[in-house]
Amino acid sequence: MAPTIAAPITNSSEITDFIISKGNGVKGLSEMGLKSLPKEYIQPLEERMSMSQIMPQESIPIIDMSSWEDDPNVAESICNAAVKWGFFQITNHGVPIEVLESVKEATHRFFGLPAEEKRKFLKENSPSNNVRFGTSFTPEAEKALEWKDYLSLFYVSEDEASALWPPVCRDQVLEYMKSSEAVIKRLLEALMKRLNVKEIDEMKESVLMGSKRINLNYYPTCPNPELTVGVGRHSDVSTLTILLQDDIGGLYVKGDNDRWIHVPPVSGSLVINVGDALQIMSNGRYKSIEHRVVANGSKNRISVPIFVNPRPCDMIGPFPEVLEGGEEAAYKQVLYSDYVKHFFSKAHDGKNTVEFAKI
Repeated sequence: MAPTIAAPITNSSEITDFIISKGNGVKGLSEMGLKSLPKEYIQPLEERMSMSQIMPQESIPIIDMSSWEDDPNVAESICNAAVKWGFFQITNHGVPIEVLESVKEATHRFFGLPAEEKRKFLKENSPSNNVRFGTSFTPEAEKALEWKDYLSLFYVSEDEASALWPPVCRDQVLEYMKSSEAVIKRLLEALMKRLNVKEIDEMKESVLMGSKRINLNYYPTCPNPELTVGVGRHSDVSTLTILLQDDIGGLYVKGDNDRWIHVPPVSGSLVINVGDALQIMSNGRYKSIEHRVVANGSKNRISVPIFVNPRPCDMIGPFPEVLEGGEEAAYKQVLYSDYVKHFFSKAHDGKNTVEFAKI
């Protein structure tokens, strides 16, 4: 007997109910075999990406970290990339390939769960604010939705994660976070040295990497990828973001003249980008850069970013060491949780969030 195909969903409230309240997400829409994109996902023209906006020859730096201990050029390359690009890829970073592969498999496992299982982690059902299954970015503030589902996990402690994170992916995600700690510290040490911060004491460590959030992102196959986005233009609010891509590709970084550069998947690599918090702490020497994700017409894509952040209760502003030579502060001191609230109160809008901290 042929499987019955659900009647197409046409009105907005049915779509909201289906993707959000019932926990089907965009993945559920994609699997209905839609022939055309629901109007809720059609982005305004200026937010869509055309081939003419892509810089085909450019690429962000790829830095081999295998000789980190003996070669000062590695740290130099990291700092130069953070100044010029705000984005770079690292290889031979010390996170085992099998850890990366198992967190990718765990991501597919979580999104492969039945809707009623994923629904347990929706905002209104979740056992904790720190565990959230959702779709798009901030649906209630967006004029057009993004073609993406996600599971967002805020790390408080191993005990809380063991108790509350979905068992289907918990161990693999924790292992990935643990394995990436050493490379995160190395990257931050190199970046701080360039800012005349000689050592990362407890206070600096807290403000640079006092909290972490990890997202499992799922971008299902899309019927009209050219009309929508996987993620709209934005910069991250983190200190650093450590991103694991699969082999599909779709991440674009803003280059010169409002053109976009594809960040191709490199086997075993991690993509690193500067977030707004580090731009503020470095008084603008390191730049957070706008990036976006395009939708894909033929494949499901996943990505797993770790957001390395200040703690919500930390004040962030330019480090005193950066201003020692008499440089004027370009940013005021802001409470990090206020900064993050501002970011999540609106749709993705390029780099506008950083204006919140400008003097």
